[in-house]
Amino acid sequence: MSQNTVLRARRILRSDPLFFDTETTGLDRFAEIVEIGVVDAAGQTLLDSLVRPKRRIPADATSVHGITNEMVLDAPTWPEIWPQVKHLFADRRVGIFNADFDLRMMRQSHERHDLSWEEMGGRAFCVMKMYARYYGELRGIGNMKWQSLQRAGQQCGIALPNSHRAVDDARLTSAVFRHMAGPEDSP
Repeated sequence: MSQNTVLRARRILRSDPLFFDTETTGLDRFAEIVEIGVVDAAGQTLLDSLVRPKRRIPADATSVHGITNEMVLDAPTWPEIWPQVKHLFADRRVGIFNADFDLRMMRQSHERHDLSWEEMGGRAFCVMKMYARYYGELRGIGNMKWQSLQRAGQQCGIALPNSHRAVDDARLTSAVFRHMAGPEDSP
């Protein structure tokens, strides 16, 4: 366990961060968001919404998250949900398990709908990378092995599933992060 990571997690936790996750139409450069979930640091749901994409959800994506084209027929589009997301994220730190992926999906969803994209800068932080330093499993010399969200939850003894649904995975990300921070009064 990296004491520096624990101290960083505690500092971030004191800033009252949010945690979020998305489900998408896939992994490629044309993929877009079909579900978004946002929770607070205690794991309470602030946003749980399906999102109607421009392209159909491929069967292989549905096999992962269970979201079908029929389920998103009446869901808001990305431009319709984005103002609420932007408002939630305003001036907040935002924790994401695999931030590179979810931020790319947000940017791609913006591009698909001709919205201008503004980088989140230092407000976004990657819980997956922090957890890799916390857990400390080496891959090669000096490289920390990334753990999946499911494995991280199991390694922390958290009884929440990695269901591949956005709000559940955001809640699990929040729980893993709180585990890394540990009790405030411990050394």
